[in-house]
Amino acid sequence: MMRTTGSVLCLPSDLEGAVRQSSEASASFLSSGGMRAIVELLIPQLQFLDDEGAQAELWGLSRIFVDTLIAETGCQRIKAVFPDAGAAALLKYKWQDAAFGFSSLSDRKPVEKEDEIIVMVVPDYQMLEYVERIASDLSDDPPRPLIMWNPRLISEDVGVGFNVRKLRRYFLRTFTTVYSMRPLPSGAVFRCYPGSWKVFYDDKDRPSRYLLAKEMINRPDAEDLEIIYGDVEDKSEKGPSFFNAAAGIFSSLSRFVKVISK
Repeated sequence: MMRTTGSVLCLPSDLEGAVRQSSEASASFLSSGGMRAIVELLIPQLQFLDDEGAQAELWGLSRIFVDTLIAETGCQRIKAVFPDAGAAALLKYKWQDAAFGFSSLSDRKPVEKEDEIIVMVVPDYQMLEYVERIASDLSDDPPRPLIMWNPRLISEDVGVGFNVRKLRRYFLRTFTTVYSMRPLPSGAVFRCYPGSWKVFYDDKDRPSRYLLAKEMINRPDAEDLEIIYGDVEDKSEKGPSFFNAAAGIFSSLSRFVKVISK
């Protein structure tokens, strides 16, 4: 189990726990009046989906998220919007007992008037036009909340023009990241609404345990992380450089994924 010392919020002990925690954070955000939310679990096994088994796990976790959201909000009119019509049709057939609706980004009318909360499951950057159109429609009177679960809307492909990339980033800035879990070479970055952003580092004396390095109001960028981990290293008697220890990068990352996946 991954834990932290002190009274700070503990990291979840497994992946399903993280998904449920992210749903609870989303419900809290919506209850405070929030309208556009992003949930991101940036661990490798949820980023590389070429394997059929990986996709099945991802869909299963997305259902845990939506089911928990229904329980937390009491809303019975939640629509899950999947990346393509094939996935939406397959899951609707498999999950006939689901208490939420199904559609896909490419549907002629993915959102109906009676839908009260929309959850987009892993929307892809290639479907950004559809995502923006739905988001715009949901802003009309009465406005309805939109949650993007593990979105992949940013691409640095050479073929994508600067203006398009700029538009995507502007669009994403209209959302609040209510939950984020991101493994790092020597720790993790974590945010669970309404809490602040937290940077953790490995406890070298106790494997699988992380210590709090710093809390921040805004998401830490690369420069912030370099300073934070530099301070941590300065306080320890010895240890490899954060940016140069390639072996440490892979061992820490694999340990994080192994622990959170149990």
